[in-house]
Order: sequence, then structure tokens, then C-alpha cells
Amino acid sequence: MAKLDPLMSSQSIEWETPDEFFKNLDSVYKFTLDVCSTHENAKCKLHYTKEDDGLAQAWSGVCWMNPPYGREIKAWMRKAYEESFKGVKVVCLVPARTDTAWWHDYAAKGTVCFIRGRLRFKGAASSAPFPSAIVIFN
Repeated sequence: MAKLDPLMSSQSIEWETPDEFFKNLDSVYKFTLDVCSTHENAKCKLHYTKEDDGLAQAWSGVCWMNPPYGREIKAWMRKAYEESFKGVKVVCLVPARTDTAWWHDYAAKGTVCFIRGRLRFKGAASSAPFPSAIVIFN
């Protein structure tokens, strides 16, 4: 029996951003804060971990957000959307789940750039089983 890649199972809600993909976006946006990371996968020197609870923190500058892709994604998208009204730019990497309430309530209100093909998230043996998009709240 083939070994199941844990990143590809529906039980995984964490998808680590591919380094090259992030570098390309960072060259444009110059991110100052990773709002949702671990110490090991943070894309910015300044970052919030699960222990910091990025949802409870004030965000500032130009933020990178690759949230957990489970049910809590709605809270992260709401926070990103609301922080944009405080002058914060938030660039979000999310699954392109255009049939969901959170997509219509928040993602559709930002600038949406659909990613061609499927991303291969860092540490995954193959491409993601879902399409992705970048959503920018400015």
C-alpha cells in the first residue's frame, strides 16, 4: 500500500508556502509581517505564531497571510479584510474555493489573482489537490 502524503490528506489544514513563489511576491510587495506562521516556516522576520494568536494581534505594514485552510479560514479572511480598512495591505494565499461563504463574504471583495495550475506546497510530494488564488486587500 502506498504511503499517504499527510499534506495531501483532507485532515491537513496547513500548507507551507513554496519559497520561490513567496520570493516572487515579496519582490513586489516587500512584506513586513507574516501574520500566520510557525517559527520554522515564517516568511518574514516579524511573524505571529499560533501561540501569538495573529487573529488577536494588531497588524501593520504589508502583511503576508497563508492561513490554515480549515473552517477557521473565514476568521482569517475577515481579519485580513478588516485590517485593510486600518491602512494595512494584506496579501493572502488561499484555496480558490469560490463556492464558499467566506469567499463571497471576503475574498471576492479584494483583488483576486487566480494561480494557473496547482501549487506544490513546501514539503508536499505532489501538487495540491485544489486550485489556489492570491487575494489582496489594500
